[in-house]
Amino acid sequence: MQQAQNTDKIYLETFRLKLSTNEQLLHGSGISPLEDDEDAYARSRYKETPWCSPIKVKHGYANCRTPQGEYYKNVLGTRCEIRCQKGYELHGPQQLICQSSKRWSGKVLCKQKRCPTLSMPTNGGFKCLDGAYFGSRCEYYCSPGYQLKGDRIVTCMDNKAWSGRPASCVDTEPPRIQCPSVKEKTAEPNKLTARVFWDTPEGRDTADGILTDVILKGLPPGSHFPEGDHKIQYTVYDRAENKGTCKFLVKVRVRRCVKLNAPDNGYIKCSGDGNNYGAMCEFSCIGGYELQGSPARVCQYNLGWSGVEPTCAPMNINVNVRTAAALLDQFYEKRRLLIISTPTAANFFYRMQLGMLQPAQCGLDLRHVTVVELVGIFPAQIGRIGVKLLPPSLALQLRHLYCTELDTGWLLLRIPHYNFNIVVMDKHGMDKERYPFPATPAELFALIDNFPLRKEEMKLQAEIGQSCP
Repeated sequence: MQQAQNTDKIYLETFRLKLSTNEQLLHGSGISPLEDDEDAYARSRYKETPWCSPIKVKHGYANCRTPQGEYYKNVLGTRCEIRCQKGYELHGPQQLICQSSKRWSGKVLCKQKRCPTLSMPTNGGFKCLDGAYFGSRCEYYCSPGYQLKGDRIVTCMDNKAWSGRPASCVDTEPPRIQCPSVKEKTAEPNKLTARVFWDTPEGRDTADGILTDVILKGLPPGSHFPEGDHKIQYTVYDRAENKGTCKFLVKVRVRRCVKLNAPDNGYIKCSGDGNNYGAMCEFSCIGGYELQGSPARVCQYNLGWSGVEPTCAPMNINVNVRTAAALLDQFYEKRRLLIISTPTAANFFYRMQLGMLQPAQCGLDLRHVTVVELVGIFPAQIGRIGVKLLPPSLALQLRHLYCTELDTGWLLLRIPHYNFNIVVMDKHGMDKERYPFPATPAELFALIDNFPLRKEEMKLQAEIGQSCP
């Protein structure tokens, strides 16, 4: 700068000296000094002389226009438009003017652009190559158990904004839970359920390790499970409401025998489920039939039934016995007795009673009632059970005595010979009721239906649908 100023001073002094000499030589010659080519050159040279220092814009450039298109772009009056490179921004005026003071009208600086500082994502972070300056690339990352939502890599752009969407770290991975393997158990004897235990599974969250809920679908451990397959499901939730699920089966098996059926003209009553291991089935026959074979059978571990198959055979009453006790023993715990005693077969009450009982035969059979008829007066008396006739001596004994279940000896029955009379006896040989006149079937059935054993019979008959029209 100082050297340029010294050059200008020397140039000016030389120019003045030549101008004075020319004026003296041409004085009075009529030639104007302005017309001298050398003078015109000097004046032109002065105007094109660089005046201000050359402009240099780091990370930018200047677009300059001189007043009259001079060669040098820093002559007096030059105007320069300042521009910055991409990624830089101007600090200072956009236009500079070369002033007479040999100084430009302002100062300019191109500074690198900077984007806003990125926010640190919760449960994650980011790494940048060059901070937040233009062109810097930043890469987001998340802590274990979290996944990135948004753009993984962002770049600081020329508009001082980051490319892409803001990133965040979210817990999208479901918690983990491990269920036990299949649980199998066999029911104990005479049971249809099995008690099954297992350790409650524990869930684990892969993110923050915190679980909010553990939900069980199915019976809890230690419960009694019925036969079959039972699905058990555990579901766990973390704080982000992600859920993890595991399932397993509880299999309960019941050892079973072939299912038994009631014998023809009989009943079956079983415990448990009827054919499970340990179940017992009891058999009985309808009125007029007696059981042959095993009265009860048990389902065994080898899945076979104990005993032999029962059948119900028509009851065969032996009337050729010597005593009334022997005759009654055939009915013990099998049949109820309705003893009708009359002095003659022509007795009005007797004929009326038979007339009422004849259409009620189904009800009598349903209630296991056998009708015994004692007709006549000693010594001309007979007895009848259905179509079988009793010897006169046996008929006489039935009117006077019978043997009780308590085995207390012979007791007097005392059925009158000369009057109509009805005696109702239960299956244990007990005298339950007497009628001195005909009884309607409805009266007799109401009485019998209140006997203790009759309640169980009615239940069995209802189960198999046995009834009278």
